[in-house]
Amino acid sequence: MSIAKAHLEQRYSLAKEIADEAGKLALEYFRNRENLVIETKRDLQDVVSVADRTVEERIKERVRLNFPEDGFLGEEYGLTQGVSGYTWVVDPIDGTSPFVNGMPNWCVSIAVLFDNEPVIGVISAPCHDELYASAFGMGATLNGKTLRLDPSRNIQNSVTGIGANNHVTPAFVARIVESLLEAGGNFIRNGSGALMLAYVAAGRLVGYYEPYMHAWDCMAGFCLVREAGGWFHNFPTEGDRLTRGAPVIAAAPGAKDDLSRIAGL
Repeated sequence: MSIAKAHLEQRYSLAKEIADEAGKLALEYFRNRENLVIETKRDLQDVVSVADRTVEERIKERVRLNFPEDGFLGEEYGLTQGVSGYTWVVDPIDGTSPFVNGMPNWCVSIAVLFDNEPVIGVISAPCHDELYASAFGMGATLNGKTLRLDPSRNIQNSVTGIGANNHVTPAFVARIVESLLEAGGNFIRNGSGALMLAYVAAGRLVGYYEPYMHAWDCMAGFCLVREAGGWFHNFPTEGDRLTRGAPVIAAAPGAKDDLSRIAGL
């Protein structure tokens, strides 16, 4: 991948700045969530509020003012094509269900793709005062501290994150959990796939698997995991595939083989 370092650094700096601002805006809504009007999308578990929409609009406007030729994909308003080769991929509030129910397990997820590859990943978790940041060839950090995964960690001596939604059957999810437990592992699900991917990069989780996920949920996390020394399964982003879902798997080196086997790869 041939990428101009100056162009990458400019976008990386802006992504961190925007993520911090968007996180503070979302946190204001979170602290006053009793005033939010909650709507549903696919089902009663798939919720959205004015907070999601306002935060996405703020992020998109900041990108447009600084890089008007870049593309932009947001969960709430979809894809706007660009001509620069760069596309911002944003989930304004990943973990809306925890958000509206007063739990801190949500985040703002901002990725930038270049030639369909995630080259920037920034995740703000305002309730925890945490900013995860990464860029291609520049490593990954948490609040400025370098993240580097421990190769001795595996599914037997660590915890794995599992995600689920109504795109897959309960029986399918049950088989994943059963296979993980039979392999000697254990799992958590906190309601935000993006945040759990950040936890993989930070070494808090040894891996994450969700059978169906969208690009706005995972691209920032993929960049973080890769730059911390981990691995992620290829997620198709060419053409209209960027707006469609796919399986998401990311892991520390010691968990890659076991988690790939559990996922049936």
